[in-house]
Amino acid sequence: MPQRVDVAKTWKLFIGGQFVRSESGQSFPIEHRRHGTTLNLCRGSRKDLRDAVEAAHSASEKWASASGYLRGQIIYRMAEMLESRRSEMSEALAAVGTSTPKKRLDEVDAAIDRLVGFAGWADKIEQILGGQNPVPGPYYNITVPEPSGVVGVLPPDRPALLASISMLAAPLCAGNTIVMLAPEGHPLPVALLAEIIATSDVPDGVINIMTGKREELMWHLADHREVDAVSAANLDDETLTELRQRAAESLKRVHHDSVTAAGWSKHESRCSPWNIEPFVEMKTMWHPSAC
Repeated sequence: MPQRVDVAKTWKLFIGGQFVRSESGQSFPIEHRRHGTTLNLCRGSRKDLRDAVEAAHSASEKWASASGYLRGQIIYRMAEMLESRRSEMSEALAAVGTSTPKKRLDEVDAAIDRLVGFAGWADKIEQILGGQNPVPGPYYNITVPEPSGVVGVLPPDRPALLASISMLAAPLCAGNTIVMLAPEGHPLPVALLAEIIATSDVPDGVINIMTGKREELMWHLADHREVDAVSAANLDDETLTELRQRAAESLKRVHHDSVTAAGWSKHESRCSPWNIEPFVEMKTMWHPSAC
């Protein structure tokens, strides 16, 4: 019998709930450091980024109006699906050079716990960040948080999975939709995360994941007027300054964190409601009180 030829997989973009090839037809290789094989991922273009933003914008109103309880259940479902593919995600981390099996499983477990933590915040964030304000006169004065809208997410290369999930889940649980650029140096865990999201009851367009060259996509994300906020981590000073200048053209909020590799593992600090607060707007309402 002739020798069987393996089916080579090209990891696709995740846009609007669908796995699509780049409209440019381009892909780029990454080496699987454990097996010495080469994997291919789609190289997203500016047109693909526009499609992702449009998908996120179209899904924004429905996701924002969903109850916190429902959003929490869906994020918890993401944790369930990641748990069921724990070993496969560990293998994806091996491809990008995470050293030992224990370290790989520790990162996957921490990512699962991070999703569970933010799922718990989804229906409590209004009570934590909002509340009744004391005012003179016969009035109730109430402040409530509302999602900003479409949030662009720029995670660092390491830890590829844990950092990406931490930065994704914070705005997501508050009702924002997401366009994430996968870490350019270690994109495979986030590409696999897209397959997990696709089976997690997340509505189409709520989370969109792009792979490709960050320098080709990042500035278009900052310039796009339908992106309402950008979350980034561990950028150098020059890149951060340019990002803020470009975002200022459309009054876009930029939230930047400098976090060490060990810092991402600190669950209490990374899963704090104060990591959600940068991605909400505060609405204050006045209402006459009963006489």
